[in-house]
Amino acid sequence: MTARRPCPPAPGPLEDYAARFDDLFFSLAQRRGFREYLTGLLAPRERNKTITCLAGAEPVAGAGTPGVQRLQFFLSESPWEAEQINDRRLELLREQSATAPHEGGVIVIDDSGDRKDGTATANVGRQWLGRLGKTDNGIVTVTTVWTDGRVYYPLHAHPYTPAHHFDRGRSDPAFRTKPQLSAALAARGKKAGFGCRAVVADCAYSVSDTWYLALREAGLAYVVALKPHRGTWARADQPHTPIEAAHALTWRDARRPGDWTPVERHFRDGHTETWWAADARLGGYGPDSSCRLVVATTDPARLPPKATWYLATNLPHPDAPHAATGPHPPADLAEIIRLYGLRPWIEQSYKQIKDELGWADFQVRSDRAIRRHQTLVNCAFSFCWDQWFAPPGPLDSTAPDPCPDEGPERGTNRTPPTPTALLAQGIAFGSRMAHPRHHPEPMVAILDGQRPALRTPGPDRRSHHRTPS
Repeated sequence: MTARRPCPPAPGPLEDYAARFDDLFFSLAQRRGFREYLTGLLAPRERNKTITCLAGAEPVAGAGTPGVQRLQFFLSESPWEAEQINDRRLELLREQSATAPHEGGVIVIDDSGDRKDGTATANVGRQWLGRLGKTDNGIVTVTTVWTDGRVYYPLHAHPYTPAHHFDRGRSDPAFRTKPQLSAALAARGKKAGFGCRAVVADCAYSVSDTWYLALREAGLAYVVALKPHRGTWARADQPHTPIEAAHALTWRDARRPGDWTPVERHFRDGHTETWWAADARLGGYGPDSSCRLVVATTDPARLPPKATWYLATNLPHPDAPHAATGPHPPADLAEIIRLYGLRPWIEQSYKQIKDELGWADFQVRSDRAIRRHQTLVNCAFSFCWDQWFAPPGPLDSTAPDPCPDEGPERGTNRTPPTPTALLAQGIAFGSRMAHPRHHPEPMVAILDGQRPALRTPGPDRRSHHRTPS
């Protein structure tokens, strides 16, 4: 067998990570393209991370340069399998003790909607985009994320294809709704070895009966939010909505809570809050049935909309008759609140990091190229965790202080600071930025020495960047 030609190495610690994927590529051009694409995604953002940006070329005018065309071919035409790359990425996460999944975590179902113009791009349609908070033309991708409150990372992603792309619309056999896609992805995550206590989702998924059935067939528990005013069948003298069921619970005050139980919630910044939780009865929901309705709030008397959860779960009540024989271990109120409390947590950083890595910056039209771009972004995301848990390197006394005391000479600095990415080997462990003096060969410095873009946007153009949602 002919020996492989050596590939130009990626900067700094990225080479060690990229080399673990080399056996999945069967040409030097593919291995080089993989390294160049990840390097561009991980570099500090100066403009949208289109292929010209990743290749260090000028927008529009530089689209025909060899470096840009090489990356374009790698993303759109080169014969490599994105699913194999994603499977290897998940394998590396399972092997590392700091990121290995366990049964105490959750699989969070999320969807990411991004604005896209035109109609020729695959999966584009006029649909609800959560990022914008309105219906607009764009692409929605259903994703699954594994988290235990300490680490979080994407598992799988599948773009949703609107019905008008199919010959028979919603009745076409190939059409899949977002709840159907999400249930299939959650089952796939479990099959890939990412066990969890429950699948967690917001109220957008609680209206689909097929979603519940698919999770049940996959043997997955769930904790899903319900819309407070969504009605259900019940006798005339009984509650008909989750909020009515919550109001039917007895409450006087904190010393005489009635049906409510105090639950202590712990947050990452160290502070705690006392919430109140209770099992309510609504139609077929109840503590002794196969599906429970759990209400959690900061104020049982007023049930403030922004601090009250109405949750449906098939995790049995500890005192339920079927608790010992059911497919899932029982869960008390505190555990139900903990599990659902992991879902909104990813909204505070997961989407922002995806934005920084260029999740929605692709300028390709085919479904295969879009999926490949998303897979490569997820690889860059996982590389950051790989370096976060790496042991720190020796102290470099020549590196500048990342937090100088001096401020601007006068007034405020109108130019936003360059975002910092986790690019250097040996990121310091803890909730703080890595100090550059701990890294004798900072990756950012190496990236700066490679082909820069011929023109970068000034302060007046940076204001047009998409803001994280």
